[in-house]
Amino acid sequence: MKIRKSDTVLVAVGKDKGKKGKVRFAYPKTQKIVVEGVNMVKRHSRAVKGARQAGIIEREAPIHASNVMFVCNKCNRPARVGMRLLEDGRKVRVCRACNEVIE
Repeated sequence: MKIRKSDTVLVAVGKDKGKKGKVRFAYPKTQKIVVEGVNMVKRHSRAVKGARQAGIIEREAPIHASNVMFVCNKCNRPARVGMRLLEDGRKVRVCRACNEVIE
């Protein structure tokens, strides 16, 4: 999976199409990510003594990684992510729009 935690992404498909947000969690095994302020769902929670109050809590749910596009920090536009080997043997992510190394 080419999208990682703390990347900025743009939602390309679904009810939140067009929203930008930062990736909070990434789950590579299931190809899902959690993005701040995207795919909000309501969950009913039971009160835990001294810990939290009962009620309806709104929080982010995971979204499939194929439904978002990486937003490059350098060119500030949505782009695909590629991989490249550097001279020293490291494998790095590359923005396909501006050919800059990510991170």
